[in-house]
Amino acid sequence: MKGYMYILLCANGSYYTGSTIDLERRLEQHQMGEGANHTKKHLPVELVYYEEYDRIDIAFNREKQIQGWSRKKKEALIENKAKDLPLLSRNYTQYGVSTGSDLEKI
Repeated sequence: MKGYMYILLCANGSYYTGSTIDLERRLEQHQMGEGANHTKKHLPVELVYYEEYDRIDIAFNREKQIQGWSRKKKEALIENKAKDLPLLSRNYTQYGVSTGSDLEKI
């Protein structure tokens, strides 16, 4: 069964990351306030990114991965800036190799 991982931009500027087997239906649920508590409180929402997978469990695992990312890293993914993702990884910042401000030099 196909699955989707998606990122929504909420009215307050926050991002919500989720997964589903029916992206269109799930977006409608979020817009109607029937989605997660976070999106309910920050309507309207806008789909800003999604990935399609052959299986829902893979989409769910990807959702959990991205939920742990910083805002800047999520924005790099949304903006299709794959080259910036390693610079925004916590492992890099933990060891002083890179900080978010390093991206301004790129």
